[in-house]
Amino acid sequence: MGWAVAVAALLSASPAFVTRGDVTPEADLRREAQAAWTSLEARYAEQAGGLPTRAPATVTLQKGTALSPERNAQGRPGVVELRQNTPGVLDARTRTALWHELAHQLLWWACPASSEDRLFHEAFALTVSGELPAWRDGPYQSLSRAAKEVASAPAVDTPRARRGLARILGEHTGFPAALTRRLRQCHDGTRWAAPLTVEELADVAVLAPEAATVVVSRHSGEVLLAEGDVRRAVPYGSTLKPFLYAAGTGAAPDAGAPPLLPPRPGVQEWACGAGLPAKVDARLALLRSCNGWFLDWEATGRAPGAFGVWGPVLSAVGLTGLPSDMTEAIGLRSAHGLSPWGMAQAYRLLAEARPDVLALLTGNVDEGTLSGLSTSKVLKGVATKTGTVRDAASRPQLGWIAAVDADLVAVIVRPGKMPRHFVDEVPALLARARRQAGLDAARVQVLGLLPSATVEARCAGAGFSLEDGTPRAAPPDFSRLDALTSKGPAVCLGSPWRVRFPDGPDGGRDYAGVFTWSTPPPYRPPPGVPTTPSALKARRGSDFVFRTTRVQYTAGVVAAEDVTLQGEARVALARVAAHNERHADPRHPGRALCDTTHCQAFRGTVRIRPEEARALQLPPLKWDAWLTFSQGGSTPWSEVRSRSQVESLLGTNLVSLRFESGRVRYLRTEGTPSAPYEDARSLPCDTLRAGLQLPSCPQRASFDGPQVLFEGQGRGHGEGLDVEAAKASPRLSSDALLERAFGARAPQPP
Repeated sequence: MGWAVAVAALLSASPAFVTRGDVTPEADLRREAQAAWTSLEARYAEQAGGLPTRAPATVTLQKGTALSPERNAQGRPGVVELRQNTPGVLDARTRTALWHELAHQLLWWACPASSEDRLFHEAFALTVSGELPAWRDGPYQSLSRAAKEVASAPAVDTPRARRGLARILGEHTGFPAALTRRLRQCHDGTRWAAPLTVEELADVAVLAPEAATVVVSRHSGEVLLAEGDVRRAVPYGSTLKPFLYAAGTGAAPDAGAPPLLPPRPGVQEWACGAGLPAKVDARLALLRSCNGWFLDWEATGRAPGAFGVWGPVLSAVGLTGLPSDMTEAIGLRSAHGLSPWGMAQAYRLLAEARPDVLALLTGNVDEGTLSGLSTSKVLKGVATKTGTVRDAASRPQLGWIAAVDADLVAVIVRPGKMPRHFVDEVPALLARARRQAGLDAARVQVLGLLPSATVEARCAGAGFSLEDGTPRAAPPDFSRLDALTSKGPAVCLGSPWRVRFPDGPDGGRDYAGVFTWSTPPPYRPPPGVPTTPSALKARRGSDFVFRTTRVQYTAGVVAAEDVTLQGEARVALARVAAHNERHADPRHPGRALCDTTHCQAFRGTVRIRPEEARALQLPPLKWDAWLTFSQGGSTPWSEVRSRSQVESLLGTNLVSLRFESGRVRYLRTEGTPSAPYEDARSLPCDTLRAGLQLPSCPQRASFDGPQVLFEGQGRGHGEGLDVEAAKASPRLSSDALLERAFGARAPQPP
């Protein structure tokens, strides 16, 4: 393609520039904007590998009325505000400010995923606007000082921060490689899971390492505890070796199976503990963190490059660059970094995808890098991996420990320490995180009343489907949940899943946890028990099983059942909801409970209230059975249903209906016209209530020709905990409310 054709193609993507007459001369301003946009597009396309196919929106150029003294322009999508000191004159300062703001406009159009990343936006604008030389003028500034200036103003909206950013951008010649990588992510549609960091931009660790600690739930993905700058990328040492192991083993290894390799005496990289066997396998190499084994594995030509199938996962959670060789992958050279938050997210997915690798890592305290310590026995059963970043004199600069148990992922980073010197912090950290009760797993069948093909999900962070232990990136937009879960669990890193379906709430619902596909067995209703189509679906269960923490599940149930509850009444309902999750067998034998009123309602995860957190800290309930509850109350109601509706549930030729002890008792005329007789029958009252969609179990029913009038009070089946009555008893504790509802003996399962 010739240059003229290329320019024409770029011009076709230019926005319409609109002026209002308050910045003059208008024609010159529009021409300058057009020329700037053409140049900026060319720089973007060169680095990103292309431009979006959609046309950019109109951009309005107008005079700024509220600009701070140090700013010559500012903008928002579709609008650029300029300062013009002399009417009719577009001086160099105004032109530079216009180019800078149009760079932001270009990114809002071409790379919307980066809209919230202020450092990336400012770095790109400074690079392409032509203003870098002016910012670099002045006294010498060290790289670490520049980084601190930028860190002190993360919006990069002060002169000192921009001067520091210009210093960092000047660390390397040409277009910054970190910006090129990010621009290619934009063009490729890769998730913007982590913001650009100063370290990534400078391609070196520019700030002194600081202590950082983070704990993440394996089930919900939420950050339970964070101390220090857990989002800052730093060199990772050996902590990513399990991902190399995972890439080279399993159902579909990236290369041939890891080999048995002989140690090489006298080679420093093989100094990984005494008593190595004649041939070292991948398992022992991982536990001992034998650098020499990994380097020799690469020499065979069969080791996975750039972490294999796990490379995209690590990039999605903030790895600043994929390794070019094994020395970078195993941390012998600190060319790239990852934040403690990103490390925790990656290990969460590894635990979901490869439980065999996690089981292997539990051996670290027995025969690996954390063996032979007083803390080793305390960490029995916890998967751990260590990493040490050293300087040129082999002194420890940074120590890492990643620890994973049944419910938690913990990452600890300590400057100047070896992992063995701070491993005793791990048990204390896990115990501290568990001060929030209910962090164990809860499972629930969800969305069973909907056709599975109509349910869609989207991950705003980094979503992955797991296929035989191999992570596959989920589409960035909404896609069918059955497709995401067809071959394994679906995990969203850094965000809840957003789930939508036809006629559902606008925007969908949040589900912070893991989805799997699990087809329930066919449901056959008991003989003679009338069951509506909706009830059949509820009793069947769902193909989708959702896992989250028990406290998240409990909060979701309480919000779905009665969002207005407060105080001890809310605590009481939360305790029942959490109890029932552990007693689901009466509802769905051998499976998790459902999310409909057949079990207890659940419409996704919500913000946990103090009452739910307190409820999970109280002792378990004494009743070993399913506990019922309903809205209850004393508000009277009356509903009319056709006789045909009632008889479709109870049978024809009804003579009478009455209600007592939670059952509907009725008479039907049977026999022949010459020899009729009345047949007495009964069913659980809730069967009739659900089938006729009545507010609660009726108290009375009367026949009126082709209609039946039902009368009652309150809402729900009227058994167990009466939520409205609990609201009306604010002085009673949750224990008292539950004792009043269920008494000394457990109710019998239905």
